[in-house]
Amino acid sequence: MTAVSALPTTSASGTRPPGSGPARRRRRRWDRSAIGFLSPALVLAVGFLIIPMAAAFVYSTAKIAPLSGKITWVGIANYATMFTDPTFYRSLINTALFIVLTVPLSMAVGLALAVLMNSVLPGRQVVRTLIYLPLVISGVAVGLIGTFLFNETVGVFNGLATSLGLPNVNWQSGGAAAFLSLVLITLWIRVGFTMIIYLAGLQAVPVELYEAAQVEGANGWQRFRFITFPLLGPSTFFLLVMNVIYSFQVFDTVFVLTNGGPGNATEVLGTYAYKTAFGATRDQGYGAAIGVVIFFLTLIFTVVQWRTNRNRDEAA
Repeated sequence: MTAVSALPTTSASGTRPPGSGPARRRRRRWDRSAIGFLSPALVLAVGFLIIPMAAAFVYSTAKIAPLSGKITWVGIANYATMFTDPTFYRSLINTALFIVLTVPLSMAVGLALAVLMNSVLPGRQVVRTLIYLPLVISGVAVGLIGTFLFNETVGVFNGLATSLGLPNVNWQSGGAAAFLSLVLITLWIRVGFTMIIYLAGLQAVPVELYEAAQVEGANGWQRFRFITFPLLGPSTFFLLVMNVIYSFQVFDTVFVLTNGGPGNATEVLGTYAYKTAFGATRDQGYGAAIGVVIFFLTLIFTVVQWRTNRNRDEAA
C-alpha cells in the first residue's frame, strides 16, 4: 500500500465521501432528539408498567403482614397454595368459560355488523356511532348500567318480562343467570370495537376481486367465504389476541355488576386476585402470585397465536 492510498479518500473536487461531515453530525443530533421525544413515554412505561410488574413478581414470593407490612420470604409457597385452593380453580374455570363464550360471539356479531355497515344502509354513520359508544364508557359505568338492567326487583329486563307475562329471571341470585348477564354486558361493550376493526379490513378489500367473482358466477356467500373472510385474516388475528387479553384481565365490570357472586359463580382471576390482596384477608403476596399467573397465561396464549399465525402466513 502506498502512502497516498493510506490517506483519507476524497474526490477530485475536494468533497468528502458520503456518511461524513455535517450530514453525519445532523444524524447524530437527530438520534439524540429522538431519545428526548421518547423519554416521556419511556418514563411512564417504566414507572407504571415495568416497575409494578417487577414488584408483583417479587411480592409473589413473599408473605406480607396485613397490619405491620412485615415481609417474610416464602419462595414458591404462594404458588403451591393455588393447587389446594378451590376458589382459585373456580375462578380459573370461570375465566376460561368467559373467554370461550365472549370472544367467538363478539367476533361473530362484530363481523356481521361490519358487513352490514359496509353496505348501503340509511343512517349507518349514526348506527355505527351508537354501536361503538359503549366502548368509550368506563367499565365501572358499564357495570352500573348493568345493575340497572339486570336488577331482580326494579331492573329493566325483569320489568319488561313482567309486562309481557313472562317469569322473572334471577339475574343476581342465580349463578348461571348472573354469569349470562356478564356475558351479555361484555358483548355490548366489545362488539363495537370488533365492528370497527373488521370494517376497516373490509374497506381495504379490492372491489375488483368482487367484480371478477361476480362475473364468474359466485353468489354472495361464495364471495364472502372465498374472498372476504380470507382477506380479513390479519384483522381476525388482531381481534382474537386483543379480546382474549381483555377477557383474561376483566375486572371492573365483574366487580361492579356481580362482585364475583352469587357465591363464587362469577368469580374470575382478576376479581379473585383483588379480593385476596385487598379484601378481608389482605394476603398481598398470594394476590400478587395470582396476578403473575394471569400474566403468564396471557403471554403463553399470545405467543402461541403469534407463532401459529406466522407459520400459517409462511405456508401460504
